[in-house]
Amino acid sequence: MKSIYRYPDGVWPNTLALAATVLLYPLGLGLMMAGPWGWSLLGVACMVLSLTWSAYFIHEFAHQAIFKSAAANGRWGTLMSWLNGSCYARFDDMRRKHMRHHVERADVITFDAKGFLLQAPAWFRGSVLALEWAYFPAVEFLMRGFVIAMPFLKSGKGATAASRLRIVGIALVRLSGLTLLGVVSLKALLLYCAAVLAFITLLRFADCFQHTYIAYPILDDTPLPKEMIRDRAYEQANTFSDVVGVGNGLATRILNLLWLNFGFHNAHHERPTMPWYRLPAYHHELYPVDYAQVVTVGTLLRSFHVNRVKRILADDYGAVAAVGTPGRANTFLGAVGVSFLTAV
Repeated sequence: MKSIYRYPDGVWPNTLALAATVLLYPLGLGLMMAGPWGWSLLGVACMVLSLTWSAYFIHEFAHQAIFKSAAANGRWGTLMSWLNGSCYARFDDMRRKHMRHHVERADVITFDAKGFLLQAPAWFRGSVLALEWAYFPAVEFLMRGFVIAMPFLKSGKGATAASRLRIVGIALVRLSGLTLLGVVSLKALLLYCAAVLAFITLLRFADCFQHTYIAYPILDDTPLPKEMIRDRAYEQANTFSDVVGVGNGLATRILNLLWLNFGFHNAHHERPTMPWYRLPAYHHELYPVDYAQVVTVGTLLRSFHVNRVKRILADDYGAVAAVGTPGRANTFLGAVGVSFLTAV
């Protein structure tokens, strides 16, 4: 039988990973409703993994790296967006904006969170910063709120009756589901919310440290001026691989899979259609063990913590010091509000 997958070696890894992504969602819900707390916490872990993998599979589908058919990639991308709640944005819009990130070598963002906060009343800006200090991803929810509000804004993209009806319909379905979950088990609803917060935090950690690009808020399809488009040397020099490690130990490989090997980001940018399960081997093929663009998760944790408020309104993403420098990532502030899930 002719394979539906783009790459022959992708049959088993993709089938197993997609099945796990879909099945861990209801399993997680069921375990969170269970009486013993041990089972409930296992359910949270299952839910976080399902949400995280569904997000990174959207990225894989956007690059047409899973199925041969563009239509199949689109259908599965839409399904994944329903699992993790990014379905208010259309898959085609997420794909189009992400492709600009690769082609124009910039963070072409939909919503200028920094500009919005600087113009917002002081009490609102202070509240957002206070929430971020407390590790609540307030900016990410602002981004999601903007995607939902877009069709209702006079100057919003796609401000049509059909687009508004679509948003209302999605909101009703998802709110009804959450309400039903709360009626069945309030504990499960609260644990689900905790799983969503953990999922968003995992994604924003990965997004935070993968580039020192320039961010351009562009709502429509206006291209960047030609003089602003950088070359491949710039792309690699301003891209970082935020992996747990580059070794082949079992624990390292499993932890890198937490975000589907997305941490091997230099390898991904070198060949964007390289599927997730090949990225570690491709990284080793391309780069030496001491490659300067590798900044491990352990090195980045301190910066993620210390700069969690500073990065919200910072003028740029900071810089990474040379290999061997103590605390080389301390001045790497990182990005915020650049998720490919909140593009329209």
